[in-house]
Amino acid sequence: MKILLGCIADDFTGATDLANTLVKAGMRTVQLLGVPRGTLDVPEADAVIVALKSRSNPAAEAVQMSLGALEWLRAAGARQFYFKYCSTFDSTDAGNIGPVADALLDALGADFTVFNPAFPTNKRTVYKGYLFVGDELLSESGMRHHPLTPMTDPSLVRVLQRQTTHKVGVMQYGTLVQGAPAVREAFDTLRAAGVRHVVLDSITDEHLFTLGEACADLQLITGGSGMAMGLPANFVRAGLMRSGQSMPLPHVTGPTAVLAGSCSTATQGQVAHMKRDHPTFELDPLAMAAGRDVAMEALTWAESRLSEKPILIYSTATPEQVAQVQQQLGREHAGTLVEHTLGRIAQGLVQRGVRRLVVAGGETSGAVVGALGVEGLTIGPEIDPGVPWTFGIGQPPLALALKSGNFGGPDFFTRAFRMQPRG
Repeated sequence: MKILLGCIADDFTGATDLANTLVKAGMRTVQLLGVPRGTLDVPEADAVIVALKSRSNPAAEAVQMSLGALEWLRAAGARQFYFKYCSTFDSTDAGNIGPVADALLDALGADFTVFNPAFPTNKRTVYKGYLFVGDELLSESGMRHHPLTPMTDPSLVRVLQRQTTHKVGVMQYGTLVQGAPAVREAFDTLRAAGVRHVVLDSITDEHLFTLGEACADLQLITGGSGMAMGLPANFVRAGLMRSGQSMPLPHVTGPTAVLAGSCSTATQGQVAHMKRDHPTFELDPLAMAAGRDVAMEALTWAESRLSEKPILIYSTATPEQVAQVQQQLGREHAGTLVEHTLGRIAQGLVQRGVRRLVVAGGETSGAVVGALGVEGLTIGPEIDPGVPWTFGIGQPPLALALKSGNFGGPDFFTRAFRMQPRG
């Protein structure tokens, strides 16, 4: 197998977001859920994304996982590498974005890379190195309440500098608007000044295409899914890929369900919208901690309700409610309990015939695909910016929409099923 772009994503929904971007740009793309075992028959593709569950792991563990993915992608012949993280730069002062990027650069023998989480379509922009969510600085958005990675500093330069011993710089808007040649010249100047990591400004999709062209010769690029928009065209220009390619996709029908574990503002709104006229079941973390079999309770509730009309099983809560549960159970224990329960519920739903499943939240999506034993996905039609339907490689046919907590409009859960996920 020879691939052009080898990608490493730090969570499952982020990987799907990136896959969606590449497919829309004409790259045949496969998403692998972890480093594949030798038994997985990986379809021929131009881009392969190894999705890890490493965003909230200890930095050393995230580094080890990422290097394992890099080794597999290099063996598959990848010409260029991409490290994908969230468009809100989710991380703590200990990592994991900086440590993983440093480790990947060292392994590739490279000395320079770029950082750009911008995704203007989803209202993520970077100006003078500061990350905005809509019209608000990152530190004033809902991300300041994130239960695992609260983002209270909007300066990506400061955030990244706290995670690395190497010099961090910024390439600002004034250079960007001069075009790709000016950007490449700025890269050369920054590298000569000893800068290893460069944060990039981006306000529009056009800027992302300019940056993609400027990064054609970099061994490693890092960013959100938006930063990858301009990369496929580089391979077309180089004569390595034909534009407008696609992969065959299955047609999947059957009972439908939504599992929501994210507590983001967007997912809270989506849960509230769906609760108006769909059957819903709320999971109680304290009941899980007390030893009740909440997963079986949810499955028993679901059995008589499974149909083409989706049901909703959720643990989504407000920041105040999450904080209260974390105070009683501990942050990590509370998260693990919910993820494990949602994974068991997903298994039970599929055993009961569910074939179309929407999952909200990166950590939740990782738990669900792990519990289902899904090792790889092909990428289908886009539901909302950054969120496509995907299809499990292997049997039984299974359609999955793995949604980042922050993505999607208020009616995302119900609209996804009106889109008939098919090839």
